[in-house]
Amino acid sequence: MKVEFRDGLLFTSLQICYQGRTKVIENIVVDTGAAQSILSADVVDDIGIFFTVGDELTTMYGIGGEQYSFRKTIDRISLGTTGKVENFAMDFGILDERLGLNGLMGLDLLMTAQVTIDLKRLTIYVSK
Repeated sequence: MKVEFRDGLLFTSLQICYQGRTKVIENIVVDTGAAQSILSADVVDDIGIFFTVGDELTTMYGIGGEQYSFRKTIDRISLGTTGKVENFAMDFGILDERLGLNGLMGLDLLMTAQVTIDLKRLTIYVSK
């Protein structure tokens, strides 16, 4: 999976599949300092991901303070052509649109997918 170094951050994309609907999401920041991954709720509502009664509510803490989100189990997350994670509990919430990002790929997803981040080649691949 290709990574782009832009504005001091590592950007990539991922593909999610939820209840038979698939979407590629661009402008995901690879964030090894984040314990949890989160995607913008605004970029996934067109494939049926939105808050419903009974969804688990989560709280994330970071430099900007508290961030609230809801959690859904995603059928499949594809990381380029080399890796996929099935039945992954992903958080969805509001991200600052001024930053131009659609999500953070945190350690929960990176470690579950067992990836290696190659900063020399700016790639992420599945470690097998």
